[in-house]
Amino acid sequence: MMSKKYLNFSKDELIKEIIQLKKRKKFGLNWENKREEVIDKCTSNIPLLKEDSKKKILVDKNKPINLLIEGDNFHSLSCLNYTHYKKIDIIYADPPYNNGKKDWKYNNDFVDKEDPYRHSKWLSFMYKRLSIAKNLLKPDGVLICTIDKNEQENLGLLLREIFFEKTVVCVSIIHNPGGIQGDNFSYTNEFAYFVYPKKGVYISKKESEDNKPRAFRDWGKPTSKRSSTKTMFYPIFVKNNKIIGFGDVCDNDFHPKKSNIILKDGVIAVYPIDNDGVERKWRFKRDSVEEIAEELICKNIKNEISIFRIKKNYRWKTVWTDKKYSANTFGTKLLNNIIKGNFPFPKSLYAVMDCIKAVLHDKNNSIILDFFAGSGTTGHAVLELNKNDNGNRKFILCTNNEDNNNDGLGVAEDICYKRISKLIKGYKGIRDKKFHKGLGGNLSYFKTIFCPSSITDKNKKLLLSEIKDMLCIKEGKFNKIKENKDFSIYGNKEGYMGIIYNHQEIENFKKEIYKIDGKFNIYIFSLGEDDFEEEFDVFSKKINILPLPDAILRAYNKIFNR
Repeated sequence: MMSKKYLNFSKDELIKEIIQLKKRKKFGLNWENKREEVIDKCTSNIPLLKEDSKKKILVDKNKPINLLIEGDNFHSLSCLNYTHYKKIDIIYADPPYNNGKKDWKYNNDFVDKEDPYRHSKWLSFMYKRLSIAKNLLKPDGVLICTIDKNEQENLGLLLREIFFEKTVVCVSIIHNPGGIQGDNFSYTNEFAYFVYPKKGVYISKKESEDNKPRAFRDWGKPTSKRSSTKTMFYPIFVKNNKIIGFGDVCDNDFHPKKSNIILKDGVIAVYPIDNDGVERKWRFKRDSVEEIAEELICKNIKNEISIFRIKKNYRWKTVWTDKKYSANTFGTKLLNNIIKGNFPFPKSLYAVMDCIKAVLHDKNNSIILDFFAGSGTTGHAVLELNKNDNGNRKFILCTNNEDNNNDGLGVAEDICYKRISKLIKGYKGIRDKKFHKGLGGNLSYFKTIFCPSSITDKNKKLLLSEIKDMLCIKEGKFNKIKENKDFSIYGNKEGYMGIIYNHQEIENFKKEIYKIDGKFNIYIFSLGEDDFEEEFDVFSKKINILPLPDAILRAYNKIFNR
């Protein structure tokens, strides 16, 4: 019997899925799939997003609007599957570590180390969320998922199970140099998994903090000789102590007598020959040396020109060690200086920033999603990065509003929102008593709500009455141009969106958009299958019509395998 999952697939999607399944080899990870109440709720309800306009923060009109979503992250991810399908550049996820110390809940109960299904529950919990999150990534998007020793091995296998077509690399981050005492070892690190496409370059290079010049001529080891790699023996041309070019690879029978040979017009040909006359080689082949030409400098040593390199960038290593990754100093203490209230084990701000910076797609306009947002460190990191390079990155933070510490503070409202709000506007430090200038930016706050999923005319109308905010998110258009009970118009410099609640008012809507120069996506409510395209013939070049609510219902049916 065919799984319900495939009922909404097109022919091409089914063929692609079959090809991928045939390539797969089942290995190693099995668990008992445990039912989850938040997912069961979606069998009879559709999750939607509703804005809490009182919490909106608008500081920079020229900056994008970031999103904070309060609710269970499964419901939030379900909504984002409609609004941000294949739109996310980077997902950063810091899930519960399942350390047995009641650090997370499953079906409203804390999971402790005595629970016999502790690991099965965690795997079920993660599988369902990562599977939906996968749909949000762009084809060249990157997932980063952090974890500690308790579920590190299981997470690695799970990621390879879900993202079987991608590369999965595990990085160790020294976040607690003092160590956490175990029975035998002292644990100093946690792990960050990077998941990216197999072909291509997706991890950037790290800016060097060491500007010490290093000899460009290879030396010392047996492989440093010319005979080991002949394409690395060629002249570097220098004039007035500046490199002006590179010569061709030397013929095998050409042997310069010394490292510096004076040519015409004061040009010096420098060869990789050491003081003893041994022919060495440069550290780059001739066909690639020009890629790092700007990093090469000349030094006059004992009346001879030598070539040195000041390396600007390095590849990220798989072990990260730096004081700035300390979760105590740059996680807990940093957070406690911004807001009141306790949040267990916030990440180091700089660990998150570097994870984002390590991804090649950390572009000025990238979208970063964190569906385990907690105290909001990922949002903080994005605001800092934008401030540093005047970027336009956007973040989407998803977190529940539970009072995990029994101190009357909800995670979303009293921890995450307050932190982001203070960072945007500026704040006086609780501990250092200093004023910290605002990082700028904008924020909209949303909550997950629900509509019945049974397809009746009454439920369709109810869905329409609650769908406006999600359409604004989907289109990225929050600036209201015109709104009444029959239609709404929103826009920005990239275009416009119209929502028609009453199709009998199409003529009046057309009069409004006739005045506006720009392209429109128009959402029209219909109880039937009308697309109303004939009504807009005169605007055919500037509009795209999307019937409601059928498009939304199809998206949810695909997510929930209805």
